[in-house]
Amino acid sequence: MIDTQTALGRCQDLLDIAKRFGADRADAMARASSSESVGVRLGALEDVERSESEEVALRVFVGQRTASIVTSDFSPESFAALAERAVEMARLAPEDPYVGFAPEDQLFTGDMPDLELGDTAEPTPAHLREAALAIEDAGRAVAGVSNSNGGNAVFSRSVAALATSHGFARGYAGSAHSRSAAMIAGEGGSMQTDYAHRTARYAEDLPDAAEIGREAGERTVARLNPGSLPSGKMPLVFDPRIGNGLIGHLLGAMNGGAIARKSSFLLGRENDALFDSALRLEEDPLRPRGQRSRPFDGEGVTCTPRALVENGRIFGWMTNVASARQLDLALTGHASRGGGGAPGVGASNVHLMAGTVDPEALMADIADGLYVSGVFGQGVNLVTGDYSRGAHGFRIRNGQLAEPVAEITIAGNLIDMFAAMIPANDLEFHHAVNVPSLRIDGMTVAGE
Repeated sequence: MIDTQTALGRCQDLLDIAKRFGADRADAMARASSSESVGVRLGALEDVERSESEEVALRVFVGQRTASIVTSDFSPESFAALAERAVEMARLAPEDPYVGFAPEDQLFTGDMPDLELGDTAEPTPAHLREAALAIEDAGRAVAGVSNSNGGNAVFSRSVAALATSHGFARGYAGSAHSRSAAMIAGEGGSMQTDYAHRTARYAEDLPDAAEIGREAGERTVARLNPGSLPSGKMPLVFDPRIGNGLIGHLLGAMNGGAIARKSSFLLGRENDALFDSALRLEEDPLRPRGQRSRPFDGEGVTCTPRALVENGRIFGWMTNVASARQLDLALTGHASRGGGGAPGVGASNVHLMAGTVDPEALMADIADGLYVSGVFGQGVNLVTGDYSRGAHGFRIRNGQLAEPVAEITIAGNLIDMFAAMIPANDLEFHHAVNVPSLRIDGMTVAGE
């Protein structure tokens, strides 16, 4: 796989060629990745995969007209054809008064911070196979597990580089180790399945493989023989791996592009007290070994740690160049780049600060409620904030987890849910968005 300097060289070559073909301005984003994965099922090797991909995306400007194009052919002839085609496309595109580059005084400069994104140790295929087997063996050893959907171990590396025609040229590389398992319990119509999954930049930050397998097995067996519960309003407690989705909806609604399109349920509420005053949501793009750590955003703007929610209020809107210009706001360092096209908006490492009580105390006074351990369906309207998802989990009786429940629906409105949100103290940093257990009273449950 190419290194950062090679990626930057490709970007600069494309920019030079685009200028020769008539682009007023241009930027290029190069990405490369490699991964090796081993999967096992029922103690036997099921698949071994190795993949590598490299691409570079060119965006050109002719006045206020722009076009983007992506290639994985890095020959001089391909670059010339790509740049020529991109400029021709831009000349035919409609004018957009909001597109452009970030001001030079807001671009990242200076030394690259050591974010510890790349593990120097690289596991061999044999090591990945041993890890996958250990994960699956531990899951299958849990009493009540009847079958397996497999255990997997993956190692990957990635490189990202951005160069612009107004002088920005930086890149960084990273690694990721992933381990997962999915187990089956029960037979026929009573069959249940669940999983466990962990990802870390460094192998030493992963839990023991057997721990991941046991978690998958125990979660699966706990779901056997689910019932239902009466319909009505009641307190809900969200498992951390489900609760982070609620924060994901908040981040989507804080997207400056959504605000500019008037398609966010937070529109006009930026000065409202939406949360309890003690709740604090933080973003730290410079977190060492963070899954979304980055020194600069997809437009080269310096990334800065900040409170996204403090004293009950959001900090404002997350912007890229286009949305900041449209809304007449400052840049916030939230531009994101995918494989091509115009930059989007996205947050980095986000976490909801832990509360003061443990999960048991959080639900101790709930006479009858629901612990949500899984949701499904797409019933979230980010324009109105209406929330309705299929769910499964466990009934809460007199402050204790009781029998499993399934085939129910939970519903509310995100504005009301945010206002009622109470965090426990069990915050752990496993994902790009991390939350502790969350209690929300007064949600509607549709069961029996």
